[in-house]
Amino acid sequence: MRPTRREVLKVIATASAAAATGCAPASSGATHRAARSTTREPALVSVSPLGALWETRDPFLFCAHHDDRYPAGNEGLGPAASLAGHDIGSDFEGVDGWRMYHGDVVPGFPEHPHRGFETVTVVREGMLDHSDSMGATARYGAGDVQWLTAGRGIEHAEMFPLLEREGPNPLELFQIWLNLPSADKMTAPHFSMLWDDRIPRHVARDEEGRETRVTVVAGALGSARPPSPPPSSWASREGSDVAIWTIELAPHARWTMPAAQRGSNRDAYFFEGSTLQIDGREVARGHRIELRAELAATIENGPARSELLLLQGRPIGEPVVKHGPFVMNTRDEIRQAIADYQRTRFGGWPWARRDPVHAREQGRFARHADGRIDRPA
Repeated sequence: MRPTRREVLKVIATASAAAATGCAPASSGATHRAARSTTREPALVSVSPLGALWETRDPFLFCAHHDDRYPAGNEGLGPAASLAGHDIGSDFEGVDGWRMYHGDVVPGFPEHPHRGFETVTVVREGMLDHSDSMGATARYGAGDVQWLTAGRGIEHAEMFPLLEREGPNPLELFQIWLNLPSADKMTAPHFSMLWDDRIPRHVARDEEGRETRVTVVAGALGSARPPSPPPSSWASREGSDVAIWTIELAPHARWTMPAAQRGSNRDAYFFEGSTLQIDGREVARGHRIELRAELAATIENGPARSELLLLQGRPIGEPVVKHGPFVMNTRDEIRQAIADYQRTRFGGWPWARRDPVHAREQGRFARHADGRIDRPA
């Protein structure tokens, strides 16, 4: 059935709300203070609090950090708990420490469209069930990453099944939107799975043996070189300098992040820990740190284990016009995206429900549009 304009606008509004979800609130306390002088030019440019939506720079569009402490699951893979106080269909308040988002049975984001960019979904804890208009489907989590090129248009659902019936179901993930250049905005949709056991880690130890562990989703660090991004991704272009890393530092560990390409944008998001210093300036948890990419940055951790997300890349440098789930270069292209979605629903929805999930006993897997099955080792 062809959707009405009202239905299309409702889906667009749903996806717009989804884009502004789940980021951990900024911690209180001083943004930064001078701690000690350094003998070289500091890489740190500025520090700003993390808000409800993590601010990003070209070529990234935004980053959402979902961190939900779900209770035990019921027969339908939803929460075995009262939904009182949750605004079902649009639940972003974090009542009881978790959110249903746009789900009414299972938490998550039922069927919604995208065009003109990529999503990189890093599931650190818990599971995500994916289904899309290409007929592809997957269950992934526990460190896995899905890299989805929306290109000329795709519909997908991202649901968070609560598999454990006897205990809690914590979920933590990053969803990162990476822009596509105008030449690739209408490329064919494509997704890749980067299973946790295929994502390299770079491990460094300081003079006292304290460890820094870097999970390298994109870009390279020393000998750690991850699987290739999708073929039309900006990250696949030579010289794009795209890096997506999570950096984990042991208490009081010291590590120097190597310099990258001059002209790239480089931001670190301090989301776990207490305090740390970058080039001698103290930063509290819950802040975004803008860095000069062409300069090495020395990180000295405080007394607690700390984690940062790093997003880096050479800017695409083109106009960006966003409207809900569509990211194009002009208003006319946005209007065309809406019209195309009204007419085609980007291939239609082949699933029996808007929020499909897999059986509780189903393990991690991906079935691609061509029927190929992919699983972790």
